[in-house]
Amino acid sequence: MNRITGRTGDDSLIEMSPTDSFSDEMNGYQQHASSSAGSLQQGQSGSPLMPDVCIETCESLNTSLASLATSDHSDTPQYETQTLEQISALTGIDKQKHSKDSVFFRDGRRRIDFVLSYVDDKDGERKQERRKLYEANLEKVGLELETEDKMESDDGKTYFVKIHAPWEVLATYADVLKIKVPFKANDIPDNSEMPMNWLSTPFRLPGHIMHPEPDYFTAPFNKDKSDFFLIGDKETFFPPSTRNRIVYYILSRCSYFRDECGDKDKKGIKRLLNNGTYNAAFPLHDSRYWIRSRDPSCESERYSLYKHWARFFSFFKEQPLNLIRKYYGEKIGIYFAWLGFYTEMLLFAAIVGTICFVYGFLTYDDNEWSKEICSAEIGGKIVMCPLCDKKCGYWKLNSTCNSSWQSHLFDNVGTVFFAIFMGIWVTLFLEFWKRRQARLEYEWDLVDFEEEQQQLQLRPEYETKCTNRKLNRITQEMEPYLPITSKCARTCLSGATVLFWISLIIACIIGVIAYRLAVYAAFASIMKDNPTTHLQVVGPLITPQLATSVTASCINFVIIMILNLMYERVAVWITDMEIPKTHLEYENKLTVKMFLFQFVNYYSSCFYVAFFKGKFVGYPGDYVYMFGKWSKLRNEECDPGGCLIELTTQLVIVMTGKQVWGNIQEALVPWLMNWWGSRKARSHPESLYSRWEQDHDLQVFGQLGLFYEYLEMVIQFGFITLFVASFPLAPLLALINNIIEVRVDSWKLTTQFRRPVAAKAHSIGAWQEILNGMAILSVVTNAFIVAFTSDMIPRLVYMYAYQPQGEMNMKGYINNSLSVFNISEFKLANRPEDGENPFWFNSSITTCRYRDYRYPPGHEKQYAHTMQFWHILAAKLAFIIIMEHVVFLVKFFVAWMIPDVPSDVRARVKRERYLVQEYLHNYEVEKLKIQLSQNNHGEECTCTPMIYPSLPKHEVLSECL
Repeated sequence: MNRITGRTGDDSLIEMSPTDSFSDEMNGYQQHASSSAGSLQQGQSGSPLMPDVCIETCESLNTSLASLATSDHSDTPQYETQTLEQISALTGIDKQKHSKDSVFFRDGRRRIDFVLSYVDDKDGERKQERRKLYEANLEKVGLELETEDKMESDDGKTYFVKIHAPWEVLATYADVLKIKVPFKANDIPDNSEMPMNWLSTPFRLPGHIMHPEPDYFTAPFNKDKSDFFLIGDKETFFPPSTRNRIVYYILSRCSYFRDECGDKDKKGIKRLLNNGTYNAAFPLHDSRYWIRSRDPSCESERYSLYKHWARFFSFFKEQPLNLIRKYYGEKIGIYFAWLGFYTEMLLFAAIVGTICFVYGFLTYDDNEWSKEICSAEIGGKIVMCPLCDKKCGYWKLNSTCNSSWQSHLFDNVGTVFFAIFMGIWVTLFLEFWKRRQARLEYEWDLVDFEEEQQQLQLRPEYETKCTNRKLNRITQEMEPYLPITSKCARTCLSGATVLFWISLIIACIIGVIAYRLAVYAAFASIMKDNPTTHLQVVGPLITPQLATSVTASCINFVIIMILNLMYERVAVWITDMEIPKTHLEYENKLTVKMFLFQFVNYYSSCFYVAFFKGKFVGYPGDYVYMFGKWSKLRNEECDPGGCLIELTTQLVIVMTGKQVWGNIQEALVPWLMNWWGSRKARSHPESLYSRWEQDHDLQVFGQLGLFYEYLEMVIQFGFITLFVASFPLAPLLALINNIIEVRVDSWKLTTQFRRPVAAKAHSIGAWQEILNGMAILSVVTNAFIVAFTSDMIPRLVYMYAYQPQGEMNMKGYINNSLSVFNISEFKLANRPEDGENPFWFNSSITTCRYRDYRYPPGHEKQYAHTMQFWHILAAKLAFIIIMEHVVFLVKFFVAWMIPDVPSDVRARVKRERYLVQEYLHNYEVEKLKIQLSQNNHGEECTCTPMIYPSLPKHEVLSECL
């Protein structure tokens, strides 16, 4: 039997009790030793923890402990030291070596690869039966178990089952999972030295951190040819991340039913966690994050990651990607590699965006149209029509002076250049990432890792819920499948649910728009005589338009966050309902659902401001209403300076708010939960607060933990690409956020979460296609923003075709861009109420102006669009077509010019494949020669000695063969 329990034959405790003081710790060791001795006397000497010779010394041990306990100097340090020395001498147990802050079994040799925890409920007979069967089946597979009694835990209620995978099990499943292992040192010289490499010295980490392992050629492990591989020490040949991956593979497929029952549904650790049989299942961190482990056989890689990577003051250093991959697995390593590369590329976009913003600032004084708006002679004499019905009065154009100056910072010639630049930047980012990803695939042994290989690893939920079987034409084996009728029904229900939630988002956005329309009139009426208008600095900035925009953006942000919390649960539920076949298919389905929802949720308000606001307002004699005239919700108009500044406001609030809230949520919430959960154990010394209890008190990094990190970054990617023409500083904000994000993610993963189960991934998965789609869409959206949201095209048309003096300047543009309306033609429902008009308004004012290109009153085509309107529309459409074709042409040319796989990586891949074939051939030839030689000498044919001894064969889970 491989189980080692924390109780002896008479149920007496053999482990020390969790107490705070050192003297109590000593008493615990006395109890441990005496109980152990007593159990040995009762015939428990068969345990691998104690040699048989201990039976002979039990009597003397008990006598010595009794005399030590009754000593008059039991409270002195000398007594404590003497006690430890005598216990060590009598039992052969070194207290420091067997500290509970260890990742090994009590024998100090077998590594803990996984831990299960549970609480023994009073009414939990069924759970006890499940655990008994499950653990018995784990032992049948070959795993070794050791149980810590609940009295040894911090809360006195939790049992911990420690799991160790011996060599035979690891070798078997490494063969099944085709895990690559080294067979020869890499002999290809590394010529990656860059010129002026010394400049990057301050940003580099020590060599042993960046490259924790030598570079080898690797091949899929074959148990029958284990002497082909470079196996030195079998205990350390497979790194801990690979070990916990193999154990989790077994745990997720091991059953907990009796053979005679045959209930195939009762299978897997995930199901046992869901029904409460176990509380947690997790691999262990190898040390505390702030100090190295005292055990010299522990790698303390967690400490190294915290010291060189997870601290904020390392923000300017490179990331130790190889160490991250070794400790957490390839899937998490790929995420941080992508995030770091994305952040590096943002640096170039941020520099160019800042230059464009500075250009707008430096050309402040050349802004002729803003000068006309602010001029008392021009803007001060232009009377504008009311912006809402009844509650809004007439106003003068120069009241928008500040917003027109602000708009110039983002609405200038530099904006067009930056929009084109970002279209090309996106392509460079995606293409260079493919090259970086290809290099990582080679360095991390993922070149031949095809996603089809995941078909061998069906989701346990799929295997249990799909009772039908059919013949696989490739493997010629029976496999589970979901009938087409059931699949169609589940897909239709899933699609209908997604459409319903997207419709709910659109309804909420329409509600926010209705709010904007309804409260604008209220703000205009309230703020007309508000004392804030007399403030020297901020008074002119607080306008009804700004108040409406800011409050609506904040309400929209709150709605976004609430809907996110609700939809996350719904998306997981409907994805589970579809019963995806593999983990990859599950993640892809969930990714598409979540991204569609988040896309509509985060970007719909920006799309409204960019492409709908101010476009369908009508004119003073015939306004357009949102739900018809009965609703009295008149569509919003843009300021004379354009809607671009409002799009900028919307973008800044939603983007910045999401990033700030996300970082607070990611860092503060896990820290507070861990602080509260471990409040009792913080006072315990290291020897009492065991490694498994420390990790048990941390937060769970679930299967979808990485998914939400990708989603957060992809949403940010959309903000800096889809609407970047309205806010050139967006890449700079994203860069600052990502520098913090890398350290926040690394900090929380290293210090606040349990160690995740290692998983393989050779790319960022479905997110790559999503980024490609957003890159194409961004070219279209930015072209439309420049054409229809900004005033760039109308100004150019005016300067080149309609400037009265024929000069190449913008003089007279404001007067040209405003149409005239006869006040006497206002309908009663549109006229301002008495008392709403300003003091300067009188009966001598007979006309007002509005933003459009229409014929004046008295013209034979009065209030119809002028020819200039159609010229501007044609110019806008022409600009969109030209910009899209130019950017797409450059994008596709750049993508064609840059190969996805670097030439040196391609050469290394070919070299490795050649060596694998050559070495395997030579291995088989040598093996055959040995056998022929033995036959020629008349000896019996024997197999080549294996690297591991002949071990008892264990049952292997049938699902993985």
